[in-house]
Amino acid sequence: MSPHPSKHKSKGGFRRVFKAGGYSLSGLRAALRYEAAFRQELLLVLILAPIAFWIGQGALQIILLLSSLVLVLIVELLNSAIEAVADAVTLENNELIGRAKDLGSAAVMVSLLLAVALWITLLINKWYNFF
Repeated sequence: MSPHPSKHKSKGGFRRVFKAGGYSLSGLRAALRYEAAFRQELLLVLILAPIAFWIGQGALQIILLLSSLVLVLIVELLNSAIEAVADAVTLENNELIGRAKDLGSAAVMVSLLLAVALWITLLINKWYNFF
């Protein structure tokens, strides 16, 4: 008997790594195809990533700026996954599913606010050298 109750869980090894990579690429393709918010945020990342090298004063600041952008994408992917599962369960109004979708949306907003605060702080710092 398998140690995990799901027959869909992999057994491990290098083959699993390649399969997982394929699933990850499928997920990114799905996000690009079906998720307008992900496409918009990805466009924002593509625009802001080069600017991070101008704003950041040193490797740590550049990494912080880029990481804040990647965090927004990660949270958006997780939010999209929650919404997809919720919609697969039911398209009818359901209080708990609505709450799950709202919580996912709130997580995206918090990650965006963090990124904005970090970018503004380091942009101000570039001109006034507070830090």
